[in-house]
Order: sequence, then structure tokens, then C-alpha cells
Amino acid sequence: MNKTVNINIGGLFFHIDEDAYQKLSKYFDSIKRSLSNSSGQEEIMKDIEMRVAELLTEKQKSEKHVVNNKDVEEVIAVMGQPEDYRIDDDAKETYTEPIYYNNKSKKLYRDKDRGLIGGVCTGLGHYFGIEAVWIKIIFLLLAFTSFGIIAYIILWIAIPKAVTTSEKLEMTGEPVTISNIEKKVREEFDNVSNKIKNTDYTQVKTGAERVASGLGDVLVRIFGVFAKVIGALILMFSGFAIAGLFIALLTLGSTSFIDTPWVQYANSVNYTDIPLWMFGLLTFFTIGIPLFFFLLLGLKLLVNNLKPFSKVLKYSLLGLWILSFSIIVVLGIQQSTQIAYEGKVVAKETINLNTNDTLKIKFVNNEFYKKNDYYNNDFEFTQDSLKNEVIYSNNVRFFIKQTDKNIAYLQVEKLSNGKSYREANERAEKIKYGFKLSGNQLLLDNYWISEIKSKYRGQRVELYLYLPKGTLFKVDKSVQDFDESDNEYFNLHYSSDNYTYRVDTDEIKCLDCPPSEDEYNDVEISGEIQTQDVSEDNINDSTKVVTVKINGKETTIDKKSKKSTLTISSDGTITKTTK
Repeated sequence: MNKTVNINIGGLFFHIDEDAYQKLSKYFDSIKRSLSNSSGQEEIMKDIEMRVAELLTEKQKSEKHVVNNKDVEEVIAVMGQPEDYRIDDDAKETYTEPIYYNNKSKKLYRDKDRGLIGGVCTGLGHYFGIEAVWIKIIFLLLAFTSFGIIAYIILWIAIPKAVTTSEKLEMTGEPVTISNIEKKVREEFDNVSNKIKNTDYTQVKTGAERVASGLGDVLVRIFGVFAKVIGALILMFSGFAIAGLFIALLTLGSTSFIDTPWVQYANSVNYTDIPLWMFGLLTFFTIGIPLFFFLLLGLKLLVNNLKPFSKVLKYSLLGLWILSFSIIVVLGIQQSTQIAYEGKVVAKETINLNTNDTLKIKFVNNEFYKKNDYYNNDFEFTQDSLKNEVIYSNNVRFFIKQTDKNIAYLQVEKLSNGKSYREANERAEKIKYGFKLSGNQLLLDNYWISEIKSKYRGQRVELYLYLPKGTLFKVDKSVQDFDESDNEYFNLHYSSDNYTYRVDTDEIKCLDCPPSEDEYNDVEISGEIQTQDVSEDNINDSTKVVTVKINGKETTIDKKSKKSTLTISSDGTITKTTK
């Protein structure tokens, strides 16, 4: 019958028989001898004991379980024999890993040593075998929602921090053996030693120097946090921009082969022969590659030990960007040359009016194309009554001018752009525009059309109505959307479409507009003064009643036996002078 011994290994109590205890004691003694010349011996032994305690705990079937020789042999088989390792501070030799009977998987811990806040993202990166930076990006994107913040806090609380060397090895999935424990501890010890060696103790710092050094450290930390914030902002901006460009490229590439209205619109303003999908791809490279380098900059600011990309990839992207940018520049030059010249086709039509006629001007729409007469400077594709595809536009401009001739006329100018005068003129000739004179009413179309194969090259129509001096006319409210006359010559009053205008020498006068709208001195003030003497009983003086009519409105003034003069200014102000 074997004796049992109670022992404490790594802070845990075990019941172990005497033979197993002696075997385990010899095992620990041999490990200590192999670590006699190694730096961090105590730390290594502490981690080894904790690992052995963990393995023995897994073998306990009940609280009364007694550790036997078999349990100790299995633990030694997992940890490895000390003679399997050559531990030397100056040199490292290759060795053969022992056979593991219990090959444990990774455990989830928080890596506080490499983490920025709580080590959650770094620990998840170790566990799933991916770069921690991608998990950080996901949490940054989710940080704008309450879910991301709550999830991070929950994981921070639920996931334990890797403190011991064994836990750090389990976190990365490395076997917890004597070799790996010794290697891990030596790495940490060497890092601390290097920091101590790099410290300059040749000079004793004064109090002011220590304060300055502390202040410098604070500033460095502040700027470090600021750099992290800037890096996160750059990362989010460039990431969203690249995603948007990619979605736009997929949309453009998938629909450019389908005859949709927006594709027709895009092709009409595409003055080159390059396909839309190719233009989208070049634009993606031209804008997306710089955004990708901005993304890398954000990652570098956010992650301290980011692995650099290969130079081949960087120079390949740079060459692709230069090529794409050069092609875009060439296409831009080609695009501008396609509209470098302006062509014009002019037609004149005489407007015969009777001497006393008042010309009425109105813009009308075609209900086949539009049910309303609202102005729209853009263009669109539609069909005419014969089912032919046409370009439809309301880009019509209207001007009123004075002529020295005795007869009024309308000058219609159709304009377009092209890569040569000949091409521009041919395109302008294909513009269809209509108008008609019905009695004393001039009806102007508020639109023009052109065949779709002409493509859109800035086509437009300009109307110049030349009226001789003394001509009276009225304008409909529809003219307001198209009139671009010089206000100094013709100021269109929007308050009513029933005003009468008259062509004078230097400007057009409004004959019945209110004086309050005389902004351009174009409102004619017409005055008529009537006087009447009234005798009153029992009054020696006579009273003179003065009635003034201004633009049809009467004003009465009583004046007693004094001679007065009333002067009416151009803005309708009445000045009374008494003598």
C-alpha cells in the first residue's frame, strides 16, 4: 500500500502517491538544472508548474482522486523531457518535439500586450487565425452603432486576459512545452533587458529635466492617441469611398450592356468612342488606387506593427495608376475637342402687325411630349408621334431687341457644338423648332427636338424678337421662364401678365405698372390735373379743388385763394409750391 502526499503545484492542491511524487520531484529538479544558466529561471519554473497543475487537474475524476505514476508519465510526455532541450543563452540548437497525447486547440484570451484598449480584437485575431487589424476595422465600423460598443464591452468583460506564459502560448495555439515556455519567457526577459541597456545612466537628471521628460512623454502619448484617431478617420473614409466606387463600377459594368434610359443619357454625353464600362474601370483605378494608399496610411497610424506590403505590389499599383490617369487625361482632351467649335443656323420671320395692334407674346407646350409648360433646362430621350426616338429639351432663350426698321421680325438661332464648324452646323440644322403668328398673338414653342443619332452636344435655341419704336405688346406669364433680355432695356414685371409695354428709343416702358416697381426707371408716370373753383356761403375766400389723376387714380387737394403749382416727378411724387 503506497503512501499519499498532499502537495501544492501552481497554487493548486493535489493528492499524489509517494512513487508519483518522487518521479514528479525528480522531473522538476532536472528542469531546474537545465535552466541553471538561463535568464528568467524563476519565471520559467513558475509557468511550467502552472502548466503541470493544469494537466493534472484535467486528469482528476473526483475530489478524492490520487495522482499516480501513470498520470505523471502522461504529463511528462506532454511537457517533454528536459534532456530533449539544449538551453543555452549564447546558442540555440535544433531539437525534436516530443509526442503529444493531448493536442489542445487554441484558447480565447485578451492580448493586452499587443492590444490598444482591452486586447479584445488582438485576442480574437489569434483565435481565428487572422490579422487583428481586420477585426479592428469591423469594430470601428460598428462603433457608429450601439451594437458595436456593447459587443466590445461584453467581450472585454467575458474574455480573460492572458497573464501567464502558458495562457499566452494557448492563446496563439502553440504547445505548452518546456521549450516554448522557456522561449517565451526569454523573449520577454530580453525585451526588458534591451530597454534597460538602452537607458542612459551616465548623467543624473535634474528636477527640471525630469519634469520636461515627463511632459514630453505626456505629449507623445497625446499625439499618439491623436494619430490613432486620425488613422481611424482616414481608414473609414477611404474604406467607404473604395466600397462606393466598387459598387458604382459593378452597377455601371452590369447595366452598360442593357439599353436603359440612363445608359442612353450617358452615351449621349460621352463624346469618345470608349465603352462606359471601360471608362468606369479607368475611373475606379484613377481614384481607387490613391484611396487604397490612404487606407494603408490609416492602417499604419492605427496599427504599430503592420506588416509592409511587397514593393512589387506597390510599384504595380503605381504603374497601373499612372497608366489609368494618362488614359483619362487623353480622353478628357478628346472629350473637350468634340465640342470645341460652335455652329449656328439663323432664320428670320417677318411679323406683320396693324398700326393699332398690341402684340401678345406667349410660350406654348406640346402636350404630346409634356402635359405642362414648366421650364426644364435639361434634355431627355423620348419618341415623337411617328415613334422615332428624339432628343427633347426646353433649352430655349428669349430676347427682345429694338430695330431701326419699320416692321417687326423674329430671328431664330439654332446652335450646337462639334469637333469642327462643319459638324456643328450640320448638327444645328437638325434642330426642329416651331412658332406661329395667329392674328396679333405670337405663339412660341417652349421646346425643341432633334434626332437621337445626332447625340447631345449642347444644342439650344435662341429667339430674338426685334420690335420697331412705338410698338405696343403684352407678355404672358409663360415668358418669365425663358426671357433673358437685358433688364436695362426690357424689365419684365412678374406681378401681372396684363401690363402693356411700349418700345421707346433707349428702353421699353411699362405703361400701367405700379410706380413701386420702377426699379429700372421703366415705368411711365402719366398725370392729369383738373381744377374747379367752389364758392361757399358766408366765406369771403374761395376754395380751389385740385384733382390729380396718376395712372388712373384720383387725388383731390383743396387750396385757399393762393396760387399753387403742382409738379409730378417720374416716380409719381407730387410736389406743391405756393406763391
